[in-house]
Amino acid sequence: MKIKIGIPVSITGQFELQGQQTLAGVLAWVEDVNLRGGLQVGGCKMPVEIIWRDDRSRRQKARAITEQLIVNDRVDLLIGPYSAMLSNAAAEVAQSHGKLMWNQGGASPLIYQRGNPWVIGALTPADEYLAGLLPAVREVCPEAGTAAVAQASTGAFPQDVVRGLKTSAHRVGFRVVPSLHFDAEADDFGPVADALHRSGADVVVVAGRSQNDLALAQLLATRTTRVGAVALVAAGVDAFRERLGDNAENFIGPSQWEPEAVSRVDYGPTVSEVQDALRRAGHSVVDYPMAQAYAVGVVIQRCVEECGSLEDVELRRVAGTLDFMTFYGRFRIDSLTGRPDGKPALLVQWKAGRKVIVWPPEHRAETLAYPWRP
Repeated sequence: MKIKIGIPVSITGQFELQGQQTLAGVLAWVEDVNLRGGLQVGGCKMPVEIIWRDDRSRRQKARAITEQLIVNDRVDLLIGPYSAMLSNAAAEVAQSHGKLMWNQGGASPLIYQRGNPWVIGALTPADEYLAGLLPAVREVCPEAGTAAVAQASTGAFPQDVVRGLKTSAHRVGFRVVPSLHFDAEADDFGPVADALHRSGADVVVVAGRSQNDLALAQLLATRTTRVGAVALVAAGVDAFRERLGDNAENFIGPSQWEPEAVSRVDYGPTVSEVQDALRRAGHSVVDYPMAQAYAVGVVIQRCVEECGSLEDVELRRVAGTLDFMTFYGRFRIDSLTGRPDGKPALLVQWKAGRKVIVWPPEHRAETLAYPWRP
């Protein structure tokens, strides 16, 4: 008998890069588990089978696949898709069936605010993504005091990121100028880039879809500006440097995981063991979507071992009591909401072609380079 694990995953569409990385991470974890004989459930080990289907980065497709995995495939464990939009959709279906969803790719805190007890989160929520940006700037430039924001006009994710930034701004005494809103489907971002330059702000923040961030970054990098720091959500992954080349220099972005940020592991494989597993599967670059997908498998493994059961109610109860360190960082959730608690978002900055952690201080490799374009 095999344990069936299901996941809707974006192999095509706007989230295809992250979706393919997600699937790579889950498959690597499944392979490693099966090489060790399977998941320990009670007194025996059981091999794991992964059932995945392409949601095409579409909300309704993610809903339909989640329904199919629960009702037709009768999966024992359900892992959520990548992206806030798709994860929220899948969680609604899971809740309607009383099925526990292990959330590895939906950073919107909305998923934990709907009174849904059937979600367990493994990644830092989006409203904490840029919580450290303004404190990091203030540390290197005490006189900095204004921030300008450009965000996509639709979608919960950019709103969550910006809301978290504004909360931080209030706390450290920054003024956020009125936000610019843009159409996520737009082709021309020149007017947005011009408006950000005219704002005269010390810090510029962009929160949209990956392709929006990349387009605006390319425009901002070619303009002369006195902006002190520029942060974009997409700047936290290696694909950003691949697209911008040398123009990526000094851009800042949030990252869920960087290997050097983990100093100890209480449970599961080490950082190097996970990297080796993914490289054996043909992935020379291990980005955080791969890592967080593998990490949710490690969390599932610990919870299953702890309660000796695949029953959703028992797994949810046990998950709310655990507190341990994996290669990905700390796992601890709010026992009522399932929201992760205790794993801060990292801020990275591109320096000389590599990502460097600049916040929080306990993980910092170098101080923030300021101003952005000296």
